[in-house]
Amino acid sequence: MEPFTFASSSQLHLPVAIKVNRLEGYEKPLPYSTLLRRPDLRHRGSNLSSNSELYITVQPFADSKPLTVHSQTPYRHFKHGRVWGQWLTLPADYSSLPANTQLAITLWDLSPINPSGGDAGHHIPFGGTTIPLYDEDATLRTGRQKCRIWRHKAADGFSDTTTPWREPKRRGRRDTVEEPVVVSEKLVRREAELERLVGLMKKHEMGEITENKWLDQMVFRQIEKMERQSVRDSTKPKTVPEKASENANGQLCAEGDKDHIDGAFFLYIEFPRFDHPIVFTDHEYPAPPLSSIKPAHMQPGAVNFKPPPEVQLGPGIHPDGHGNSDTEGGSTTRLIQVYDPEVGYADNPAEAKHRRLIRGQRNALDRDLKPNPKMRDFLNKVLEYGPTVELSDKEKDEIWRFRHHLTRDKRALTKLAKSVNWNEPSESRQAIALLPKWVEIDVDDALELLGPRAGSPEMRRYAVDRLRKADDEELLLYLLQLVQALKFEPSVASRDEHEPDSSLASFLIARSAANFKLGNFLYWYLMVEMDEEAPTQDPENRKLFARVSYDFMQELERTPEGQTRRKTLLRQAEFITVLSKISKDVVNSRADRTKKVEQLKKFLADPRNELVHMDSPLPLPLDPTVHIVGAIPDDANVFKSSLFPLYINFKTDTGEKYPLMFKTGDDLRQDQLVIQIIALMDRLLMKENLDLKLTPYRTLATSTLAGAVQFIPSTPVSAILSSPKYKGSILGYLRYNNPASPSAPSVLGVRKEAMDTYVKSVAGYCVITYLLGVGDRHLDNLLITPDGRFLHIDYGYILGRDPKPMAPLMKLSREMLDGMGGSAPASSESQFENFRQYCFTAYTTLRRSSSLILNLFSLMRDANIPGLAIFGDQAVTKVEERFKLDGSEDEAIAFFAQLIEREMGAWGPVVIDKLHGFVQGWRA
Repeated sequence: MEPFTFASSSQLHLPVAIKVNRLEGYEKPLPYSTLLRRPDLRHRGSNLSSNSELYITVQPFADSKPLTVHSQTPYRHFKHGRVWGQWLTLPADYSSLPANTQLAITLWDLSPINPSGGDAGHHIPFGGTTIPLYDEDATLRTGRQKCRIWRHKAADGFSDTTTPWREPKRRGRRDTVEEPVVVSEKLVRREAELERLVGLMKKHEMGEITENKWLDQMVFRQIEKMERQSVRDSTKPKTVPEKASENANGQLCAEGDKDHIDGAFFLYIEFPRFDHPIVFTDHEYPAPPLSSIKPAHMQPGAVNFKPPPEVQLGPGIHPDGHGNSDTEGGSTTRLIQVYDPEVGYADNPAEAKHRRLIRGQRNALDRDLKPNPKMRDFLNKVLEYGPTVELSDKEKDEIWRFRHHLTRDKRALTKLAKSVNWNEPSESRQAIALLPKWVEIDVDDALELLGPRAGSPEMRRYAVDRLRKADDEELLLYLLQLVQALKFEPSVASRDEHEPDSSLASFLIARSAANFKLGNFLYWYLMVEMDEEAPTQDPENRKLFARVSYDFMQELERTPEGQTRRKTLLRQAEFITVLSKISKDVVNSRADRTKKVEQLKKFLADPRNELVHMDSPLPLPLDPTVHIVGAIPDDANVFKSSLFPLYINFKTDTGEKYPLMFKTGDDLRQDQLVIQIIALMDRLLMKENLDLKLTPYRTLATSTLAGAVQFIPSTPVSAILSSPKYKGSILGYLRYNNPASPSAPSVLGVRKEAMDTYVKSVAGYCVITYLLGVGDRHLDNLLITPDGRFLHIDYGYILGRDPKPMAPLMKLSREMLDGMGGSAPASSESQFENFRQYCFTAYTTLRRSSSLILNLFSLMRDANIPGLAIFGDQAVTKVEERFKLDGSEDEAIAFFAQLIEREMGAWGPVVIDKLHGFVQGWRA
C-alpha cells in the first residue's frame, strides 16, 4: 500500500465551523388566485421578492438528538442574490463529536402570519437540509458542498432524515413502470464541464493552481452562472397532481410541497480545509486492571456452590455466530460473556458494605481464632508473595480474620497493611492496636511500609522504629532509598516549625548528625534532589528536600562537633563547584585532546582554585574516610570520550594517591543506584560466607548532570586481547601479573589465589548483571585488575534495555571462559565447574533476599532516573521476573544452568563485539 497520511479527530481541539456561501434555485411564482385565497402566503417574504431576506440556523445532531444550541446568521439585506459568505462557529469541538454527527441547516422565511398560529413567532421554514459531518469512510468533509433544499421543511437532523442533502436514490417497484427520463446531449456535456470546473476550483483553493486574481474572478462568476443554469435545467416542470385538492377553507393541499410545486433550490456551503485528511477516532479509555483480579476458580479455598446459569437464546440468535442454536442433538446454548468496564475499578457495593460491617465490630472470638491445616497452608502461600503481588478480596479477608494469630509471623505485617481499609476509622484503630504485639519485622518489610502504600502514619512510625535498630553501615546501604521515601512522608512539608517530628526525616537527620559518613552522603543526596537545573523534578518535592536540608543544618549547629562538620560540608560544596567549572571549560574548549590536557593541568595548578594546596585535609565527598590535601596537576588527564571525563590524582593525608574521574553533562544517578545495589548484594553474599571478590567502586552524583567516580586501576578486556604482551588472552594477562611460583599453589600457570579471584568475580558479575538486566556489554566496559578481579563499568542501560540487537541476557564470552581454562578442556585444571557452582550459590542466595532488592527498586520509581522512568511502574516487575520466584530453588538452578549453556554458544554477542571493535577502531 502507498503511504497515507492523516490526522485524528480526537486531537482536533477546534470548534466546528461552516461557511454559508449562497442560495441558488428557481421556482414558479404562485398564481394570484392562490395568493388571494391564502392570506398567510400573500405577505410572505419569499413570495414578494426572489431575493427576500432569509436567515439560516445550523445545529449539530447525533442519534436524532441535538448536541448543542444552534448558530444563526446575522440579518442581511439582499439586492441581486441571496449571498451570505458568512462563517458560523458551533459551540462544540471536532474532538468531542461522534462519528454520526449531522448538521441540520434550516433557512427561515419571514411572514407576518404564522400558519400554525399561537405565539410561534413570525418565521416559518423556507427549507432545510441535513448533511453528515463525516463521509462513508469516517473522514471529515472539507471544502465546497452543494446541498439540496427541501422546501417548506425544517431540517430534522434525524438518523433517518427526511431532508437529506442529496437526492435519495429511488428503488423501483415491480408493479410500477418508471417513465424514461430523456436527457439532452447538451445538458450532459454541460454537467460534465461543470463538474470538471468545480474540481479545478477545489485545486485552486488548496493552492495547487497558481493564483491570478483578475482572471480568477472572471472564471468564478462564469462558474456561478453555469451552476444557476444547471439548477434551472435540472428542474423538471410539473403539473399539479390529481390528488391535490382544496380543504374546507379553500386552501391548496397536495402530497409533497404545499405551496410551490415546480422548482428546486440548492445551498452552497463550505467546510474548513486541513493539511491532512481528518479521520474519526473515538476516545480510548484505558483497559481496566483485570490482571489483578483472579477468577473464582483460581483463588485457593473458593467454592462454587451454584451451577452456571442457563442462557436461553432468542430466535435468530446463534451462540457461535455462524450456525443455528438448535442442532440434532439438542440445544447448544452456552454462557455469554459480557464485558463490564467497571470491573477492576470499583468494588462490589454489597461486598464492601459486608466487609465494613464484619470488620467494624470488635469480635472477641478473633483473638483465639486459629487456622486449620488447610487454612494454614493457604496463609503460608499468601505470606510468601513478593512485595509487588496484589492480594485478592478473599486473601485480604482471611489475613484480617486471622490477624491476631499472624502477629507471631514477621512476614504478615506487610500483608495486613494491604488488607486494611485505612479509610475506615474503626478498622484502622484495630490494625494499629496490633502493632505493639507484633514480632520484630525484617528491614525489607520496613522499607515496604515506608513506600507510598504504607496506609497510615502509625505504620510508617513503626517501620522507622525498626530502622533505629540497624547500625550505621547497614543504614548507609539503604540511605539512597530512604531519601526518596521522604516524598511519601505526610508531615514533612506541612508541619509547624515548633511541632515535634518523629517521622523518617527526623530519624535520618538525627543519625546523620551523629555520624559524619552518613551526614556526608545525606547532604549530597539532598543536593541532587534540590538541583534547580533538573526539569523533571517536582517543585513541591524540591521544596520538601530543601526543608529537610535546612533542618539537617540546624541540627548540626546545635552540637559543638556538628559546627565543624557543617563547615566541612560547605568546603566540599565549594570543591565540587570548582571541579564542575573546570570540567565545563575543558568540555566546551574547541581545542584537541592534547591541549585539553594542558588546559586541565593549568587549571589545577592555578592558586586561585585552591586545589594544589589545601589549608586543612578535606574529606572527599566520594569517600569521606579519605582526606585529601591537594591535587597532583602533572598526573591529570582527559579521557577519550564525547563528554571528556577528567582524570585527577589527589594526595591524601597518609601520603597515598587517590585517583578519580569527574564528569559533567552525564547523569550518574543510575550508575550510583546500580553500584549501591551491587554493594548490597555483596553484603548479602558475605553473610552467607560467599566472597565473590566484587568491586563496587564508589560513584557519587553531585547534581543531575555531574558527578565523581572512583578510578580502579585496571585494563579493559579489549586491550588485553589485542596486546602481544599478554598473548591475546585473559589467561596470558593473569599469568603475566600473577605468575606461578614453586612456593605457592597454582592453577593453569596462575597463582591459585588470583585464579580464584577471577573465577569468583566473573561468576558474581554474571549473576548480578543478569538480575539487573545490564545492557550494552562489550569488551571495552569489561575490566580486569592486576590481582585478577573482574568487573563491569558503565551502567547506562539496565532492566533489559540494550542499544544493540541480539543482546545476550548475560555477558559470558568465549574469552572470559578461556581465562578459567575453557568450558570443556582436556586438562583437569579447568575452573569452569567451580564457576557454575559459584553462579548457582549466588543466584539462590540473592533469590532469598529478593524482597529487599525489589523494595529498594520500588522506592526509586519516582526518582526521575531515566532508566527507571522509561518503564514506570513496570520497573520493579522487570527485576522480579529475573528472580523466577514462581518456581522452586531446584528449578531456579536448572534455569540458570540452561542460561549459562545458551550464552556460551550464542553467536550474537560475538558479532556485537566484532562490530563494536571495528567502530571503535574507525573512530580512533
